[in-house]
Order: sequence, then C-alpha cells, then structure tokens
Amino acid sequence: MSLKFGTSGLRGLSVDLEGPATALYATAFARHLLAAGMARQGDEILIGRDFRPSSPAIAAIAIAALRKAGLCPRDCGTLPTPALALLGLARKAACLMVTGSHIPADRNGIKFYRPDGEIDKADEAAITAAAGAIRNEGTDLPVTPETADDLHDAAMALYTARNRTLLPERALAGLRIGVYQHSTVARDLFVSVLAHYGADVVSLGRSERFIPVDTEAVSAETIALLRDWAVQHGLAAIISADGDGDRPLVTDETGTPLRGDLVGLIASRFLGATTIATPVTSNSGIEAAVSGTVLRTRVGSPFVIAAMNAAVAAGGTAVAGFEANGGTLTATPFAVNGHTLAALPTRDSLMPVLAVLALAAAEGRPLSAIAAGFALPAAASDRLENMPVETSAALMADLRSGAGPLAAFLAPIGVPAKVSDIDGLRVTLEDGSVIHFRPSGNAPEMRCYVEAQSEAAAARLLAAGLERIRAWAVSH
Repeated sequence: MSLKFGTSGLRGLSVDLEGPATALYATAFARHLLAAGMARQGDEILIGRDFRPSSPAIAAIAIAALRKAGLCPRDCGTLPTPALALLGLARKAACLMVTGSHIPADRNGIKFYRPDGEIDKADEAAITAAAGAIRNEGTDLPVTPETADDLHDAAMALYTARNRTLLPERALAGLRIGVYQHSTVARDLFVSVLAHYGADVVSLGRSERFIPVDTEAVSAETIALLRDWAVQHGLAAIISADGDGDRPLVTDETGTPLRGDLVGLIASRFLGATTIATPVTSNSGIEAAVSGTVLRTRVGSPFVIAAMNAAVAAGGTAVAGFEANGGTLTATPFAVNGHTLAALPTRDSLMPVLAVLALAAAEGRPLSAIAAGFALPAAASDRLENMPVETSAALMADLRSGAGPLAAFLAPIGVPAKVSDIDGLRVTLEDGSVIHFRPSGNAPEMRCYVEAQSEAAAARLLAAGLERIRAWAVSH
C-alpha cells in the first residue's frame, strides 16, 4: 500500500485509495475521534473533494466507512479545502477532504480535520496506530460507494461571505485580472469574488481534465501560458490555485509568478499580524521585512499551526502564518475592513490573493515594481520527480554523515559556511547564497530551494543543485 502521511495529509496512488485503503483510514479516523472525545456516536462529519477522476469514488467509500463507524457523514461536494474547514469550524464538526492537492492525477490523498481544525502530528500517529489495529483485527470494512446529504451550498455561502467583506466595495475596479481556472475547485469562486470587487475578469484555461498545478514550483509550460495570456489580454495579474484551492498563485503584469512566500508576507501585512509562523524554506529576508516576530518551523501546515498555537498560548493576539507556497493561515481573529475575520487555521488561497490585488490597486503600480520593492533575496525552487523515497533518504543520510561528504557533494557549487537541519539540509555558502535539499514528505520527489543575489544567480544555483542530486542518484 502506497499511503503515507506527509506535510499535509495522507497521500498515495489513486488505485490504492479507490479500495480498502480509504475505508481503513476513514474508519481509523472515526475511531480516533470517538476515542479522544472529539466526536460522539451519531455526530456529523463533513466530506469534500476535488476534481480528480478518482475523488468521487474515494469520497463515497469514505462516507460508507464513516457511517459504519458510527458517524453521520454529510457530503459537501467539490469545493475548496478552506471552505470545507470553515464550515467544519462553524458547525463544530470533523471533516475529511479527498484531494491530492498539486500532485498528478494518478495519485490522490485525504486531509483530516478535527472539529477545532486541522489534525496535528499526534493525531496522525494515532490514526496510523488505529489503522494498524484494524488490520490486525481483520475487521470487515465497507468498500461499496455510498452517497450522503449535500452541504455544498452552505459551505460555499459561508466561505464566499467571508471573502466578500475583506476589501471595500469596488476595491479592484480598474484592474483587468485573469483567472487561470484549469481544474481547481476554486475556479468559479475566484471569478465571482473578483467581479464582486469590480475587477474586469478574464477566465482562462478552464479544463475538464485534471491538471496538476504546483504553485510552489510552477512548470515552465505553465509559466509560458501565463506570460502569453498576460500580453494577449493586457492583464494586471493572473491568479489561480492548486487542485483543492488552498495554495495561491499570483503573477505580475508580465505573467511571471510571484514567490509564494512574498504572497504570504503581503497577506500578513494586510492582516496586521504581529506574530508570523513560516517554514524554514520561506525567504530568509522575511525577518527584515516585518516589524513583528517571525517563528521558523519545519515544512508542513501541522508545524505552522503548532507554532501559531504556541504563540497564542503565550498571549499573542494577532497571530498568522504562511507556507512557502503562499497558503496563509490565521490563529486569531483580525479586524479587516471594519469586520472581524474569524480565525481559520488551515491554508487559504483566496485571502492572500485579495491582499496582493488590493495592494496593487491601492498603490497604482505594477506588481513587478511592488515585488521588487520588498528587496527580498532572489529565490527559486524546483523538484526532481519520480525519485524513489529510498534514494532521497539515502542521499540525506550521506549528506548528514559529516562535514566531509557534504563539502564534497557541494564542491562544484561552493563552500559550506553554515548548516541548518530543521527540515532537510539548508546550507549557507561562503558567498552568502543558500541551497536547501529536502525530500518530499509523502511523494517520490526531491526538492531543492535556493537564494542568491540575483534572479540569474538563483537560477544557476538551482540548476546546479538539481544536477548534483541527479548525479548522486545515478552513481548510487
């Protein structure tokens, strides 16, 4: 079985999830909720999904398993993950979202939410243990698909209302904005909310075939599309999101994507956050760009949420977080545009998109100029796909085995000056540039993140880092 918890939820091959594996983990989640007192027999649990071909069948299997485990599943249909999470918080109900986020359609996943928000690493361990116990019992699990009552409209109405109060009326009037719709579940919502604020909206690239869009490592083919559209339609920006609508994508007027951590930084400023949690992979210039406290974490929303919760427990009153992909989370309420924005401690894509567009409208400058004004170190990231998890683990073990192997590995690139092992290996070189190697948490991918003095230098460093990974994999 390919399933494994990673940085955000459980992921694996679609062929595995379209069978007993989903029933197993849905049952394990139900048992964990009941055993921990987070749910009682007969309590409702909300189910959502993305547009992947395998998602309806997986959701239906989960619904059957949850019902047999003693809960009352409610179907919310295809919708953004933050919309599902928001409804769960409002109804004090657990949630299960079927999505593989940005990964290819031959894979899928499940995200789990307690009634008070996204599960943490302790919950993941408990669900995994419960799944193991069920295997040992040989319990007969239902794999016959089942439907449930539809709560889609209620979830979408709540999420839409939240985002229609963030900006003043017609705050985006005069901006011509493209929406790359592809197959994200947020595609229609993006269009309606931008139109609500007076933007001239151009819908682009809608697809009935699932297209995986990784907003943290936008493909060269996607960037070419975005740049062509920006010129063709005279756009001030293009916006989009990943498959389940919790990672934003924003381009400038040339169609060039803004870094996700810059989007998160702008969103945090928009909110007026005084404490910001963000992973070590976010730009190292963030500390200098904010007046509040920055808490660095490992990669993954559970770690960002844990840091935010610790800040709240210590008395923090304006606490937010974001990941390097731009997905922004809030742990406390914020006063925005004369309204109270309730905490939503899970990644959101729409609020940070609106924050960036509002800044462009307010300043009356191109987004490329606004981005340059932040003067963050030039950064880039990419990944090697189809690299076995075992190979990535062996490489990381080799690099961690001492200063000699790491120095030899990096010899064609530069000399290590400082090393951080918070999550993967983040190496500061003698010239001040940064290269960071990190295996994916739950996919056969190896990621590389870099920072340098210029975009060209960052591109060269990234290419060199990826080549070193390839060469090591071939030789081993």
